[in-house]
Amino acid sequence: MKLLKLWGPVVVWAGVIFYFSSIPYLKTDLKYDFLLRKIAHITEYFIFTLLLYRAFSGSFKMNVFRLFMYPAVFSLLYAISDEIHQYFVLGRSCAIGDVLIDSLGIVCFYSVIKFKHRVRGNFPGQVR
Repeated sequence: MKLLKLWGPVVVWAGVIFYFSSIPYLKTDLKYDFLLRKIAHITEYFIFTLLLYRAFSGSFKMNVFRLFMYPAVFSLLYAISDEIHQYFVLGRSCAIGDVLIDSLGIVCFYSVIKFKHRVRGNFPGQVR
């Protein structure tokens, strides 16, 4: 049951990302459509990395480096696979720039985590 609570949200969120990537010609008629879509990229990978971080930290004992690297690498690989998937969707394209923007969401998540632990005065895996 613990694994389902930890990894279920990861699978669901990956499905949400996949679903939105499957929508042909995904655009709005809003003036700031481009900016909104890029903010969505950052947000969806911030959340995806958060869920992976939560799942890894609750499932495995690992040092801080691995706790940071595994979710980041999985998120990045999923971002790459998502762009490859979009290549095959009508009206969508495979853009390396979108992977870089997705990576910004990953970096933002770790910036928040680092700030949070700095304010608290502890860090996951830190030995006192």
